[in-house]
Amino acid sequence: MTTEADNALTTEILGMRLVSPVVVGSGLLTDQERNIRRLLEGGAGAVVTKTIHPSPPSGGDERLLRLPTGMLNSTTYSRRSVDDWLAIVRRLSVDGLPFIASVHADTPAGLARLAEQVTAAGSPALELGISCLNDEEYGEDTPERVAAYTRAVRRAVTVPFSVKLAAGENLVPRVEAAVAEGADAITLSDTIAGLAVEAATGRVQLGGAYGYSGPGIKPLVLAEIYALRRRGIRIPVLGGGGVQAAGDVIEYLSVGADAVQVYTTLHQDMHGTLDKICRGVDDWLSGTGLSVPDLVGRSLTAAPSATAEGPGAGSANGNGTPAVAGAGAAKGAARGAGSPAGSGGPR
Repeated sequence: MTTEADNALTTEILGMRLVSPVVVGSGLLTDQERNIRRLLEGGAGAVVTKTIHPSPPSGGDERLLRLPTGMLNSTTYSRRSVDDWLAIVRRLSVDGLPFIASVHADTPAGLARLAEQVTAAGSPALELGISCLNDEEYGEDTPERVAAYTRAVRRAVTVPFSVKLAAGENLVPRVEAAVAEGADAITLSDTIAGLAVEAATGRVQLGGAYGYSGPGIKPLVLAEIYALRRRGIRIPVLGGGGVQAAGDVIEYLSVGADAVQVYTTLHQDMHGTLDKICRGVDDWLSGTGLSVPDLVGRSLTAAPSATAEGPGAGSANGNGTPAVAGAGAAKGAARGAGSPAGSGGPR
């Protein structure tokens, strides 16, 4: 039986109707079928697999470095073979589970072939993991590169797919390139370059700059999504970066994300942390009488708030759960935040 609370949580992305806007992002934690299933059982609306690659890395030293404000990682793609992944995809598909297969290859043609294999095995949606800066072959992301990969996959498959990009320089032209070549959504953001130095010795940890994720990038990604929406770019967005609590999910939805990916924080008490975030979003929606569609893009027309200081200031209280305003006032504000024509609001 579907309840009103269940309906409040639902969102649609990549052709799937999700029971929650919280999506577990691609990474080491989603390299195992058991984890994917348990994360879905734990309340995630969908799970993105670790990135499948036709030539998975066989050597190298893939490491994680925890920082006070997040994590650096030197990881790239799943080391499982394509055949192993195709078997996993078939089993998940047979059970009707909401998952997104993350895929990449060294060339657009190679990615198109891989996308065909994965969708033929039953993946309902794809995420093109084309922006992994830890890949030595990555180089620089350009609109032309994004267009080439997107075009190749769009010609090869009919299932919906998202193109995963990193926040930063020339984001708008890269997004526009993906849109022009047929992407169904954008995932923002992949990790950004980060460096950690050992103060006592000056030694660069991990041996160089690698992907940084964590709360430090959240304001940057929020600003990017907000700017995209203000420019009138309406393609659905899976936002993410630095999500640690329910309040972060609410913020991403408010600036125009249609669903929100969470990953880095799950490296600490994976299932307990996911449960806390999902329950927090559910509780907040129940307390305000709002639904996910009510939240999406409301920041575009909401009046600016005064600067807040001190513990619990802003949108969340001291324990990371968003502060709940009076349900009537909150619902009224959200209903009035629909994007007028030409305002740049989300679709």
